[in-house]
Amino acid sequence: MSETIEKVKCLIIGSGPAGYTAAIYASRANMYPVLYQGTQPGGQLTTTNDVENFPGYPEGITGPEMMMQLQEQAKRFGSDIRDGWVTKVDFSGDIHKVWVNETTEIHCETVIISTGASAKYLGLPSEQKYLQLGGGVSACAVCDGFFYRNQEVVIVGAGDSACEEAHYLSKLCKKVTMLVRRDAFRASRIMEARVRNTENIEILLNTNTVEVLGDGQVVTGVKAKNNTSGEEIEIPATGFFVAIGHKPNTDIFKDYLNLDETGYIINTPGSSKTNIDGVFVSGDAADHVYRQAVTAAGTGCMAALDAERYLAAKEG
Repeated sequence: MSETIEKVKCLIIGSGPAGYTAAIYASRANMYPVLYQGTQPGGQLTTTNDVENFPGYPEGITGPEMMMQLQEQAKRFGSDIRDGWVTKVDFSGDIHKVWVNETTEIHCETVIISTGASAKYLGLPSEQKYLQLGGGVSACAVCDGFFYRNQEVVIVGAGDSACEEAHYLSKLCKKVTMLVRRDAFRASRIMEARVRNTENIEILLNTNTVEVLGDGQVVTGVKAKNNTSGEEIEIPATGFFVAIGHKPNTDIFKDYLNLDETGYIINTPGSSKTNIDGVFVSGDAADHVYRQAVTAAGTGCMAALDAERYLAAKEG
């Protein structure tokens, strides 16, 4: 049961480049946005050691530092940045109702969703160890492949995204070993052919990852097991990439918003609008193609502008 009810003009659910950019634009438009940062303040980028492909940082910047700067910029213009996470929504009426931490009820004129998507990992303790250390485990070849130039890496996955990432890595790395857990790819024929025809990509079918090997600080290799023979091998590698999909953080919206078959929010082409008036989406909660910090920031801008225009039209 709610203890308090608050009324806001613009509520932003989630942080990261999308949420903070939406807050910057909404604040400058005098929409007095309230932003709840969610369970991972700053979003996925806070787990990235080095960001070198975001414009404006010629020397690069760490993910946490970038998110802190975006947050401070949003605060500078008056954004109300809060800890806490949205646990329930009700978009069935003219006033959009949102519950935070199951205790605070907020009535919103507009809502901007920037809850992002979470990369799926294998769940191995060794994988999580080096992921947390920033020592060579990644779920984004475009983001991190550059750091493994002329080195040997391993990638796990069997779909189009895995093939695309393996092919991308092959242009940077000395060798790419691709571990496919089943006896066949799930990728389209053209994508499978692309990796099979790339000289420095080695494909191991029917192969599971047993352990990510390392020296306590960085990845040094991968122990893998053939599912048919039971044979175990150790593959030298300085990077371990996981490409087994992403899960959008959209479960709490499924009763109200149109989602695609994998859970991504469907927006009106060319805008951030959803099927509910006054509810907008930005970032990876709707983007299953690009998933980059700079594209997320761009859609955060779009969502704030769309929300501003919605309020202006409503107020006449």
